[in-house]
Amino acid sequence: MARDPVLLDRWGKPVRKRELKREIAAPTVTGIRSPISGTPADGLDPLRLATILREADQGDPVRYLELAEIIEERDPHYLAVLATRRRAVAQIEIRVEAASDEAGDVEIAERIRDWLGRDELADEVFDILDCIGKGYSFTEIIWDTSEGQWQPARLEWRDPRWFRFASHDLATPMQLADDGTHAPLTPFKFIFARIGAKSGLPLRSGLARVAAWGWMFKAFTQRDWAIFTQTYGQPLRIGKWAPGASEEDKDTLFRAVANIAGDCAGIIPDTMSIEFVEAKNVGSAHRLYKERADWLDQQISKAVLGQTATTDAVTGGLGSGREHREVQEDIERADARALAVILNRDLIRPWVDLEWGPRASYPRLVIARPEPEDIAGLTAALGTLVPLGFRVSASEVRDKLGLTKPEAGDEILGEIPANPAPNPPVPALGAEAPEQTSKIKRVSGEFKRYFGFPGGVAHQTAQTHSTGRSARDDETPDPADLLTERLAREARAPMQTMLERIEAILAAASDLDEAHQMLRAAFGDIDHAPLADLLAQAMMAAEAGGRAEMEEERG
Repeated sequence: MARDPVLLDRWGKPVRKRELKREIAAPTVTGIRSPISGTPADGLDPLRLATILREADQGDPVRYLELAEIIEERDPHYLAVLATRRRAVAQIEIRVEAASDEAGDVEIAERIRDWLGRDELADEVFDILDCIGKGYSFTEIIWDTSEGQWQPARLEWRDPRWFRFASHDLATPMQLADDGTHAPLTPFKFIFARIGAKSGLPLRSGLARVAAWGWMFKAFTQRDWAIFTQTYGQPLRIGKWAPGASEEDKDTLFRAVANIAGDCAGIIPDTMSIEFVEAKNVGSAHRLYKERADWLDQQISKAVLGQTATTDAVTGGLGSGREHREVQEDIERADARALAVILNRDLIRPWVDLEWGPRASYPRLVIARPEPEDIAGLTAALGTLVPLGFRVSASEVRDKLGLTKPEAGDEILGEIPANPAPNPPVPALGAEAPEQTSKIKRVSGEFKRYFGFPGGVAHQTAQTHSTGRSARDDETPDPADLLTERLAREARAPMQTMLERIEAILAAASDLDEAHQMLRAAFGDIDHAPLADLLAQAMMAAEAGGRAEMEEERG
């Protein structure tokens, strides 16, 4: 009895299907995977921040990951630009390319397309892209085997604090076992996503490391700004009492000035004075704090989105808004390609191996904004080239048009009949022909009439002339006329086929140059052999007839 092949993950670990049917990294109340997080950002200063980052560099990322979460919660600007970058990719429609046009590969691709239609997918992709901020993320695949099949039921984001990296390279991901030890990732169970802002170790490639310094310095600026506003932004009330005022009068005076507004109030004798030294640069100091906070936000925008024009109100900056948007689109395309590689490696290939078994080639997810497709030009070209024998993959055309393969029982729109209807009749001379196709058919119609095609004026005239001459003169028909009529009659079919193809090319071309190129490209597919054989036979018959007539005259 043949045994199923042993499935291996990307690290060469054998897959144990029994382990895939349960959740492995779910949070627990009392275990090591507690959802409760620390607050290392409280009282953060440069020395403490350096210590936190140094711990992460040595393989203990817990406080760094907690700090990254807090920065997202407390810094609106960082949260906005990071979420913008993640959502820009999460909303892109995911396409599936079949491994080949074989029925089995097409069926697998259709099954994956159906699964990608889930409404939850955008949120799951957004969670996977948590790796952009922290440097990496882990997502557990919850497999559905309810009916004996293997299919992802959902993708669950898992707290990266519950994972570590191997001590020998700080790059191979490990999971925390229930006893707190480090264990290899369960094969075919996790999506390990890494989209680093820089090359190097995953623990040092997240944007949160850059954002932590900017957020800390901005927090210092905001604190100083608040103190400055408190000092110079509120009015100070001074009450003065006259000599001989009683304690009761003083208490009444103090209550009066204290109840007008905040705490900046006091009372003094009428004979005393308090001098307030007003800062001469109050306005400039206020702008200094704001400009410093705005400048730090701009640096975060550059780090996350690569530009500032789409997030910060900066006028007269380097480059136009369109150029800044192009920079953001470049980053978006890079993120989308990286995400497609991750999903193809950690989700699609395991799914195919579990459900259909290992294969020589696998379907691919493509995450990219579709380039503007000239649908009208594509369909016009296909309508011209396909009848000429140009072979095109139906699945490739369907992918370009964004259409799915119809299933049995679906209503099919615009089915092409097996025997297309003949070309419409050629318009008569002098008839109006506003359309390009009508003009082409008119010209080709004249060509057909010249060669005596059915319905042509020249053909009808020749028949009438020949019949009248025979009836009037009672002479034997001229052999040359008979040969000419026979040649015209037998040449109609091959000439008709050639002209129909040329008409199609001329109708599809936008100008003479394009028509010239299309005619040259299709020349090899236009079958002119029957007409050439017919002309050769006619020339041989004409030469033989001429030789016979000469011999008859000599005799």
